[in-house]
Amino acid sequence: RKALQPASKAKHFCKAHAKVLRRVVLGLLGVAYLCYFIAACYLNFQRALALVVMTAVVAFFICWEIFKKHCGAKVLLLLRPIGKCFQKSWPWLKWLLWVALLAGLIVWLALDTGRNPEQLISLGGFCFLVLFLFACSKHHGAVSWRAVFWGLGLEFLLGLFVLRTTPGTQAFQWLGDQIQYFLGYTTAGSSFVFGNTLIEEVFAFQTLPIIVFFSCVMSILYYLGVMQWLILKISWLLQVSLGTTPTETLSVAGNIFVGQTEAPLLIRPYLADMTLSEIHAVMTGGFSTIAGSVMGAYISFGIDAASLIAASVMAAPCALAMAKLVYPEVEESKFKGKGSIRLSSGEEQNILEAASSGAAASVGLVANIAANLIAFLAVLEFINAALRWFGEMVDIEGLTFQVICSYVLMPVAFLMGADWADSPLVAELLGIKIFLNEFVAYQQLATYKKNRLMGLDEWDGNRKQWISERAESITTFALCGFANLSSIGITLGGLTSMVPQRKGDFASVVLRALLTGICVTMLNACLAGLLHVPTKVGDCAMFFSTANFSSTSYTMYSCCKQLFASSVLQNGTVSFTGSWAEQAESMLWLTECCGHYNRTVCAG
Repeated sequence: RKALQPASKAKHFCKAHAKVLRRVVLGLLGVAYLCYFIAACYLNFQRALALVVMTAVVAFFICWEIFKKHCGAKVLLLLRPIGKCFQKSWPWLKWLLWVALLAGLIVWLALDTGRNPEQLISLGGFCFLVLFLFACSKHHGAVSWRAVFWGLGLEFLLGLFVLRTTPGTQAFQWLGDQIQYFLGYTTAGSSFVFGNTLIEEVFAFQTLPIIVFFSCVMSILYYLGVMQWLILKISWLLQVSLGTTPTETLSVAGNIFVGQTEAPLLIRPYLADMTLSEIHAVMTGGFSTIAGSVMGAYISFGIDAASLIAASVMAAPCALAMAKLVYPEVEESKFKGKGSIRLSSGEEQNILEAASSGAAASVGLVANIAANLIAFLAVLEFINAALRWFGEMVDIEGLTFQVICSYVLMPVAFLMGADWADSPLVAELLGIKIFLNEFVAYQQLATYKKNRLMGLDEWDGNRKQWISERAESITTFALCGFANLSSIGITLGGLTSMVPQRKGDFASVVLRALLTGICVTMLNACLAGLLHVPTKVGDCAMFFSTANFSSTSYTMYSCCKQLFASSVLQNGTVSFTGSWAEQAESMLWLTECCGHYNRTVCAG
């Protein structure tokens, strides 16, 4: 007892002065970080720029929370007279604001599409999809147009920020690059377990370990409360602007980061009392987005990380808006006007247990993906063999599932903004995504992208080997969602396991939610086509003067295409037009280009 007395006294002292000790420790850690921050900025500010941005963001939210806690009530009291005046003026001010926004949008679209008229096709496709979903609405007269217009407006603003503004493009590109670097650390674990040869040559050992790593990291972030905080902030923004209930909004916001069965876990205690419209919104959110874990796998294929992140973020407000358009609220929700929803932080006792449980939980997902890939690709091959057999009976050669999809969905692909020549391949990928899954579709898209970047000829006989950069961007957005037929069973199984007594309600709205989810991804694709900025090739003469013609690239293909277009073959003699006529080495460059690409002018 005497030996244990000092320890007991120390424990009692720590309990009695817990708040003071916590402040002292946090203060020391803060001072230590401040010294580190100053040293990093002093040594190389450019190198420490990312650290400065992260520190500024964290400092802003900490200061905001402190300000809200101590001064929030006083500020609200001071602003109350202004709020009352604003409420009185809102009826006419609202219409003035809408007219100004509409006029600004029309002027911007007129100026912007004047330079690239093909963007009007994407705009037309966007309008068509919204009208189509309104035609499919369950209750046309009960549609909340506030939710629809605010949701589409937020989607457009996010798309404009990401795809058109320099800060937005750079921020999302930087974020995408950091995720790629981060996912590269998977190699350390997978190479130790499987060996370098397997992870370099075998798809399962190359891509699927990324899902394990990402799941582990997400579990740690949940344990620390980072994900809950982030989801709540996004949910608050959507709820305030769209006027949706906290439960459905929280689930859709969670879908940006987690999958279609994990996001409803955030609102599990409330699922039993939710209306059919709210359940439809929850399902639509799951079908319209992809989970962060599989996003890592798609990035490893070579799909643009910034586009995948942007598509997931843009899908959240659009999914809520279209869910309320297709299945408007006609019941009295128990959660309308409810201030906030409590989020659980998990049952893990420490960060190591959180990491371990996250990795263990991913095993089922990895096995599910591997099994689905084996099954779906085998079934696809069987279907193609059967279709080829039936086609040969009536002298139709090469009839496959992909060919049928390319014809049936080609108008949809064209409406999204893909060139008519690219539309069959984009339609083929859409069909694979809807009827099989997006994993297989993204693999094929990655192959097309690889062919383009390698500088392969666009056409190999009658077969197109790749699609344009614009069509790639549109397809990346269109495939970014779990809206496929196999997801119906996953969604129903996940929700029914949480609330078995509502199985019939879930089944009654799932097909409508699937259709809405498919259209949400297509609306995102239309926006990508509307806001896409073509990449300029640059000075081809300067490129050729320093190029190594032993290998090809997309830049070489584009420059060779320009050179072929300016070449004129008359009586066996080749001449050049435009700026190429002034280049002394044009004939030499044409010879090199003809070595890689076969054109009529090469015969001279």
